[in-house]
Amino acid sequence: MGVKSDRRSSVRVAFAAALALSLGGCLGYDGTVQHGYVLDQRALEQVKVGVPAEQVLTILGTPSTTSTVGGDAWYYITQKTSRTVQFMAPSVTDQRVVAVYFNKNKRVERVANYGMEDGKVIDFVSRTTPTSGQEPSFIGNALKGLLRF
Repeated sequence: MGVKSDRRSSVRVAFAAALALSLGGCLGYDGTVQHGYVLDQRALEQVKVGVPAEQVLTILGTPSTTSTVGGDAWYYITQKTSRTVQFMAPSVTDQRVVAVYFNKNKRVERVANYGMEDGKVIDFVSRTTPTSGQEPSFIGNALKGLLRF
């Protein structure tokens, strides 16, 4: 009887250890991830109208992207996503775009701080922008092809 109870207790200890190790990966997970530029409010306050572009580069760093059409502007983009459980799809909780506009002399003309309420949510993970419309399916196309004959 003593050998059998020792085996049971060993199995219970091994099971408890395996359970503790598997759940240990969940500890410390807060579910919030920040993508893109990390905005420092104190640094942003140093960027004022009339400051040269070189100084903006020193204060804020390299922009996430720059304008390609129209005037000259630098964009600093950040997005925070959150999820309650690690394997669930994340949801966007905050999105900010700081835009620094320059005049022809490469001096700051104005600074704008856009949030989620000012635009569409951009999916940084898959690099796709949601569009409206219906994607054709393979079966639908096959049936349409058969009906043409």
